[in-house]
Amino acid sequence: MDRIDPEGAIAAAARRCSNWGRWGDDDVLGTLNFLDDAKRREGAALVRRGAGFSLAQRFDAEGPQKGWRRRTNPIHTMLDTGLDAERGQGFPHGLGGADDVVFMPLQASTQWDGLGHIFDHGIAWNGRRAGDVVTSEGDQVTGIETVAGRIAGRGVLLDVGRVIGDDGELPDGFAITVDHLEATIAAHGDTARVGRGDLLLVRTGRLARARREGWGDYAGGPAPGLSFTTADWLHRSEIAAIATDTWGFEVRPNEFDDAFQPLHQVAIPHLGLFLGEMWDLDALAADCAADGTYEFWLTADPLPVTGAVGAPVAPIAVK
Repeated sequence: MDRIDPEGAIAAAARRCSNWGRWGDDDVLGTLNFLDDAKRREGAALVRRGAGFSLAQRFDAEGPQKGWRRRTNPIHTMLDTGLDAERGQGFPHGLGGADDVVFMPLQASTQWDGLGHIFDHGIAWNGRRAGDVVTSEGDQVTGIETVAGRIAGRGVLLDVGRVIGDDGELPDGFAITVDHLEATIAAHGDTARVGRGDLLLVRTGRLARARREGWGDYAGGPAPGLSFTTADWLHRSEIAAIATDTWGFEVRPNEFDDAFQPLHQVAIPHLGLFLGEMWDLDALAADCAADGTYEFWLTADPLPVTGAVGAPVAPIAVK
């Protein structure tokens, strides 16, 4: 990889890893095509104990966003309260109620990147012009609502932070390579095998550090993450989606001298790969380490906001 030539590296990886046309010219699902009914049955059969783990961060005003590109933390406001109920709300026979509203960027916390989120030189997933896909009215082609009911199946956790890092965490700027992924799979054993249609989770330990030390630059700052060199592995493995416990999925700072999220630029518009960010994997990772089982049933449907290019998700892993 030539650090001074991100343009050339991105173009070459895009050619090698392109899934354009693989599922037809009208496809809107990308790699979620790998996640079929048989794969969902395989995932559901993994439930043994019934132990459930929420993989979502809290959606509140305390973090993790800092306002970059107008991304703020959720603002939660009450429309009706218990005090309103005490004083009467106009309902018959003493009925009272509370209601509330949330204002938030759709990628404020635990979320999926949709296929309309990132473009390469003005081109979106499957070779479409970006302007024909996402307009002022939202994503008219690959809006996040198109994947409703699909993101559920066999989940696999690769706890790279525990296997490769110190005290379960990787340092900022640590680029997770294919060798690191393969070493983690080998350390975890057969239940960590990764293949077609899987929903892959990669834990770096970055969120654990943010909880301990404060949010700091968690949103947009230096972080461990996947190396640009994993693009071919992501393509070859035929996973349906991947999520991490970091803000940006890939290593930050990025590995080129002058680049911003180059792996996104290949993974979303060319692979058609769904990326999850800011997932809370710590409790699940501790349980996997305790029982030696790194596969589970995972359900992670995004909020189906029509035309959205990304959306909040409350994933649940069940073992």
